[in-house]
Amino acid sequence: MIDKKDMTLASSEQIEAVLCAQVRRIRLARNITQAQLADEAGVSLPTIGRLENGKGITLDTFIRVLTALGIQQNLEALLPDPTVRPVERTGSSGRERKRARPSQSGSARSAWAWGDDQDADE
Repeated sequence: MIDKKDMTLASSEQIEAVLCAQVRRIRLARNITQAQLADEAGVSLPTIGRLENGKGITLDTFIRVLTALGIQQNLEALLPDPTVRPVERTGSSGRERKRARPSQSGSARSAWAWGDDQDADE
C-alpha cells in the first residue's frame, strides 16, 4: 500500500486501492456488513466485494456507497470549488473567470506580422 501523504507518485490503480481500502475500514468501524451496505447503497453484494478489493467499480457505485455510509460530503475535498481563489480575486476586482487562456511564451509565438503575406505574393 502507498503512503497516503504521497499520492502524487501513485498510479491510478494504487490510488483506487487506497480509497477502496479506506471505504472497507469505514464500513468495519461502523460495524456494517457488506450485505447491509449493499442493500443501503442499492448495489449487489458482489459489487461491494469488488469495491473493497479494488477491482474496479463505476463512479456511480462509488458515490452510492459513500452516500450509504453518510460520507458523500467528503467528495467536495476531491474537487475543490474553483471559484474560491482569494489571491486571484484580489487582482481581478472580484470578476469571475469566464474562459481559460493558455499562457504564451515568447518562443511559442509566431514570427508572422501584418504585411508578411504580401512579400510572399510578389
